[in-house]
Amino acid sequence: MKGQFRFLLSLVAVLTAGVLLAACGGGAEQGSGQQGGSAQGGGQSGQQQTLIEPVANAPQKTITVGSKNFDEQYILGEIYAQALEAAGFNVKTELDIGSEVVAFEALQQGEIDAYPEYTGTALTSFFDRKLDEVPKEPTEAYEEARAAYAKEEIVALPPTPFENSYRLGMLRETAQRLGGPKVISDLQGKAQNLSVTGFPECEQRTDCLIGVERTYGIEFGEFVSSESPYQVLDSKEADVAFVFTTDGDLATGKYQVLDDDRNFFPPYNISFTMRDEAARMIGPQGMEVIKRIQAPLTDEVMQELNSRVAVDAQEPEAVAREYLTQFGFIRE
Repeated sequence: MKGQFRFLLSLVAVLTAGVLLAACGGGAEQGSGQQGGSAQGGGQSGQQQTLIEPVANAPQKTITVGSKNFDEQYILGEIYAQALEAAGFNVKTELDIGSEVVAFEALQQGEIDAYPEYTGTALTSFFDRKLDEVPKEPTEAYEEARAAYAKEEIVALPPTPFENSYRLGMLRETAQRLGGPKVISDLQGKAQNLSVTGFPECEQRTDCLIGVERTYGIEFGEFVSSESPYQVLDSKEADVAFVFTTDGDLATGKYQVLDDDRNFFPPYNISFTMRDEAARMIGPQGMEVIKRIQAPLTDEVMQELNSRVAVDAQEPEAVAREYLTQFGFIRE
């Protein structure tokens, strides 16, 4: 598995080279002065182009990076913290804070200076937007969240390429039996003969089972309540499951995820949210570092990072360091 992980990250590093170089170019506009020229291919030259260099005269007041209480958040918290440390800032972490409400309150009260939050979550949990009112276009959702955060004296940095949103998933063998569905609409005429699993509240929520059935004109034959969707799928207690797009289990290749072809689920890209004081402290150069280290974070890469923790039982700190090293942001 370790070899597969390195292969995947190396492959995505090549595919995202253009994105990384675009991020470097953005830094020049902000006067970071850290990049110059253009990379020719990968290897050591590419690593030199992306390596995080210490920011001159970086303020040494401690920046506390927090996270919510699940694997993806631990990994992201470590990625942001280690990147800022590499840029010369004094950083400490307060991971595993709790739910989004607890984390947001900690940010507002200055108990932490920054933490990663999902745009859709911010709009619905903090800023009173109903689920069906959230913009379906990721950039629009981010801009709305950014404006709302600004009123709270919080800076929402540009979002990640990946989003962690709900989808429907199933075993690949189940998908083959059903004729190879690719999108949720493909379950029309079939759902009544299928069981679906989700967390207990999903059955009664308009942003989960009820909303999906209404939007797609389907009705599942049975709902199986569970907090462990992949275990339920593996044991064949249910045919279909509500899953998250960056779940580590998806990196195993055992499952087929159906696209949300009617855009029911809102965007859930990550924005690194910072108190105004902390954002001023890291300045344009620190913000550029955040943008650069986010560039390779596609759905596939985030799945693989999550699998390092959820499937292979590695520590989030080590997984974050390996990610930053693999993409040449820090040295081994």
